[in-house]
Amino acid sequence: TYAPKLILLDISDINCIQDIAKEILNCYGCVDILINNASMKVKGAVQSISLQLDKKIMDANYFGPITLTKAILPNMISRRTGQIVLINSIQGKIGIPFRAAYAASKHAAVGFFDCLRAEMEEFDISVSTVNPTFICSYHRQPAPGNWEESIWK
Repeated sequence: TYAPKLILLDISDINCIQDIAKEILNCYGCVDILINNASMKVKGAVQSISLQLDKKIMDANYFGPITLTKAILPNMISRRTGQIVLINSIQGKIGIPFRAAYAASKHAAVGFFDCLRAEMEEFDISVSTVNPTFICSYHRQPAPGNWEESIWK
């Protein structure tokens, strides 16, 4: 039995994920189950969402989970056991208006984890994606002109 350890991670900050994974592996030796359950979304017309915000959404919803998974994966492969879960969204399967960046990032994540599932079969590592329908998320009303405030977390 291990004492719980709180590790703060901004999943959209790709540069710190490798160090966080090392910290976890140094503390516990392995990860049996990795659940990727962080997300960021924004609502708005394609032409009104900046490329900068599109990239931030992609970092949080696609590059973050795959970077963390890739950091933990070698340990699972060497032990020939583990389970990786992606909590995604129904919007990873279908797109709806005013959610283009979010849906694109979720589609990309589904594609990556579908491929990973096939590749990990030989190592007895289970890869699952969960695509729930719409959920109630925390949201703050944005100040005019402040796109960061329009992000759902």
